[in-house]
Amino acid sequence: MDTLQSMYESLGISPKVYAVGEEICRQLKERFARIDEIAQFNQLKVLKAMQDNQVGEACLLGTTGYGYSDLGRETLEKVYARIFHTEDALVRPQITCGTHALALALMSNMRPGDELLSVSGKPYDTLEEVIGIRPSKGSLAEYGITYRQADLKEDGTFDLDAIKAAIRPETRMITLQRSKGYQTRPSFHVSEIGEIIAFCKKIKPDVIIMVDNCYGEFTDYIEPGDVGADLVVGSLIKNPGGGLAPIGGYLAGTRECVENAAYRLTSPGLGKEVGATLGTLPSLYQGLFLAPTVTASALKSAIFAAHLYERFGYSCYPSADTPRADIIQSITLGSADALIAFCKGIQSAAPVDSFVVPEPWDMPGYDSQVIMAAGAFVSGSSIELSADGPLKEPYNVYFQGGLTWPHGKFGILKSFQSMVDSGLILW
Repeated sequence: MDTLQSMYESLGISPKVYAVGEEICRQLKERFARIDEIAQFNQLKVLKAMQDNQVGEACLLGTTGYGYSDLGRETLEKVYARIFHTEDALVRPQITCGTHALALALMSNMRPGDELLSVSGKPYDTLEEVIGIRPSKGSLAEYGITYRQADLKEDGTFDLDAIKAAIRPETRMITLQRSKGYQTRPSFHVSEIGEIIAFCKKIKPDVIIMVDNCYGEFTDYIEPGDVGADLVVGSLIKNPGGGLAPIGGYLAGTRECVENAAYRLTSPGLGKEVGATLGTLPSLYQGLFLAPTVTASALKSAIFAAHLYERFGYSCYPSADTPRADIIQSITLGSADALIAFCKGIQSAAPVDSFVVPEPWDMPGYDSQVIMAAGAFVSGSSIELSADGPLKEPYNVYFQGGLTWPHGKFGILKSFQSMVDSGLILW
């Protein structure tokens, strides 16, 4: 027996499922080679940014207490600004998650009487309470900041007429979400983001444009900062942390926008001058260094998943052959049982907590029960092999991550095997 196949079988993958997986892998060789080329470009871009900013051993030492004169922190922020082609960056372990980073960007750069406009339709679920769409303590609405949105067209593209009509004198900031979130619409490529930035700036040149870049970093040759975004925001436990960052978020953008965010994060008068790194710097630097190849592994895993599930009649967003703008793969499973079985399969493929059985629960920030599978080295890290979805129609699962392509491939096969074993896939 083939040694590789016997190893898969020892981990619960049947010969029939293994054979289907191998057939798909053979079909994807050329496409995976193109992904590797993007990863190679971005790897060199990260390396050059580190070399140009003279990252040295002293940058890995970190600070405690106030964190004054933290060489590693200051250099890391210069590296991020260079990679994202922005004037400045704020990269901190004190930023707890992607939602926190986005809230920080919004609350620091808007004032009472300003208006926030989303040009990509409904924002991600956890931002609803930040904005005040769902009432919450400390929301933008409580500070007199209003919100409007221009919905996307039925095909998921920007509605230019609706955007033009929605931009008003009080529109201080425009936000757009690169990734689909819990929606079945296309994620946006950087070239598309650049076009909408140019369109909005022509109407109102002084408007601040923020891009929620979560899940999109290093999937392309360029980033939103290359096409005129004033703020590019993301989480370090997604793509740019490379699976090693234990916590943190980043904001890269204009000097003024980043400075405003720093004063909001710490205190007026202190800004970027304080904020101890507490031993996180080696992981933040090394994770960033590995991020291009880790992201490539996650992309391959998403594409493999789409090809496998489409073969058996499931709708996938994006479809199997669609060019990718982020690492998320949405699959419409059609039932709660299928969603739960999929997530159980992903959990059982994990290196950590593989023996745990995921259950739906009332997760803060969401309007329905959510099931999550994530046996990760870093809690909640969605660059690691993970899957989640709300238990509501049409029962979409959102799969992402895989620190290595072999693990991502195995995780998808395990999700499929779980559905076969549950009698949900017959062939």
